[in-house]
Amino acid sequence: MSSLLRIIRFTRALAPLYTAIITCSVLTAAAGLAVPFLIGSATDTVAGAVNGETATGTAVRTVVLLAAAVLAAELAVTVISNVGGWFGDVMSNRMRTILSVRYYDKLLHLPQRWFDGEITGTIVARLNRSITEITNFTKMMSNSFASMLITTAAVLAISAWYAWPLTVLLLIVFPVYVWLTSLTSVKWQRLEGEKNQQIDIASGRFAEVVGQIRVVKSFVRERGELADFSRRFRSTDATTREQSTHWHRMDVIRRAFLNLVFFGIYALIFVRTVQGQFTLGEMVLLVQLMSMAKAPVESMSFVIDSAQRAIAGSKDYFRVMETPVDARTAAVMAARPEDARDAGHADGTGGELPAAVTTAVADSVLAPVPGAPVFAFREVDFAYEDGEDVLHGIDFQVDRGEKIALVGESGGGKSTIVNLLLGLYEPRRGSVEVVGHPSADLPLDQLRARIGVVFQDASLFSGSIRENIAYGHPEASEEEVVDAARRANADTFIRRFPGGYEQVIGERGLKLSGGQRQRIAVARAMLKDAPVLVLDEATSALDTKAEIQVQRGLDELMAGRTSLIIAHRLSTIAGVDRIITLSDGRIDEIGAPAELARSGGIYAQLLDLQSSGNTKKLARFDITG
Repeated sequence: MSSLLRIIRFTRALAPLYTAIITCSVLTAAAGLAVPFLIGSATDTVAGAVNGETATGTAVRTVVLLAAAVLAAELAVTVISNVGGWFGDVMSNRMRTILSVRYYDKLLHLPQRWFDGEITGTIVARLNRSITEITNFTKMMSNSFASMLITTAAVLAISAWYAWPLTVLLLIVFPVYVWLTSLTSVKWQRLEGEKNQQIDIASGRFAEVVGQIRVVKSFVRERGELADFSRRFRSTDATTREQSTHWHRMDVIRRAFLNLVFFGIYALIFVRTVQGQFTLGEMVLLVQLMSMAKAPVESMSFVIDSAQRAIAGSKDYFRVMETPVDARTAAVMAARPEDARDAGHADGTGGELPAAVTTAVADSVLAPVPGAPVFAFREVDFAYEDGEDVLHGIDFQVDRGEKIALVGESGGGKSTIVNLLLGLYEPRRGSVEVVGHPSADLPLDQLRARIGVVFQDASLFSGSIRENIAYGHPEASEEEVVDAARRANADTFIRRFPGGYEQVIGERGLKLSGGQRQRIAVARAMLKDAPVLVLDEATSALDTKAEIQVQRGLDELMAGRTSLIIAHRLSTIAGVDRIITLSDGRIDEIGAPAELARSGGIYAQLLDLQSSGNTKKLARFDITG
């Protein structure tokens, strides 16, 4: 229950809706409670007329008025409960929005390491399942069960007025029923967690397969993927059988106890009526009141089942929300409160930001240190996971306007250096400096605004071509977008599409060829116009002709800018100022191309392999001639 209370605290912005729902529940309960009294009075009136104690005409007028009062009460219940239901629907949808936006906000600000250990589809499945279970429960509670609980409390008070033993028996029912249910909960939640784990993994794989459907089909893996998907869902059958057996066994015990207690309640009412302690009308009144008290108890199994699912879902939700966020990442959001208006605080908890974050916001603009290099690596060691480092003692600096190339074997650490420069990871030892400041002291938005990147994987989105080119500069004019595309040699093929720049390119740009995707990515970096340019094998997917044309645009873009180039083809780095060669995560050599060509090191070996046409050995370095 603490998890559900936490959800309410987490969504305290919904307090006006909660108040409206409670008000409607109270009014609905009051109108509903009036009906047994009216029917009881009508019963006494009819009995008086039958026994000759009341004149027939008088009795008829009285029962007609009582029937009209019953109609009015029931109409009030109908209208007010539906008004409350409307508030409940709005509340549950608003809660879904708040929880979803905060979850998304949290994901956007989690460190890269967290994503390295997660499957994308599982993250999405967890969002859908957890929030659906939470909002379904709150919707059910607001639309029906809240008024039933209020009614039950009123019944307890009324029954105490008529016969205190009835209240005692009712007071025995509720705690014992809840206690028996609590005995069920621990095992039920454990089994539910096991099911959710398998379902989340299967759903994650499902999303992954849909996203990579061409790979699945090309390797004829449809049956294998379906078998794995089926196996995980079938594994939940045995868990469900165990879970259901346990639940229904306990439900038999609970309901048998409930039936026994209500036998005593009804027997007490009937006997006292026969003994003359209750009139027929009071008997009818009390029987109806007891039935109203019994309804929420009987439905409690369903409520508790829904509550258990919501609790399990909320635990998964808060497990993500409690993942620590880098203070620099939180500072980015805190510095842009308009972005977080619906998302809550940047720490993802709905609480106040820590002092470290507010300090980072206050110092968010750091002036470059005069004479400092644009960026520098100072004795950097790094490991993606605990264990062996993938970078060892990386130490170099890049001055303003320099063009630096990274060359080395595949897996030698070239892309890792780019990841560290972008602040996606922190060094295990040493530091990365940008404009004279440790990158750890720079807010991430300020750091990354200085860097334009073209990755080896173009990484496009499913919107239009224009949206993708303008991704880093959404306010760009049409002329600026077209100019960037033209310089990246993309304008010609873009205009061939029926939609031109508004052509939707599908998930990850699947409607484009590899070369087309890469040119869109190059145009995107050009439009960002950052002072530092990183080309992570930016022309790897282009044919020779397209590469030459795009390279012209890149040369223009690199003019006057600091550039870091991961080489795929030796021809793309012939004009750089310096080359840094890497071997097993260590710097082997640093020097001008002409100097390294004579040193006998890695670069010289690559030139010899290229001139000899030994493509097999060149492939080890991700290098072609």
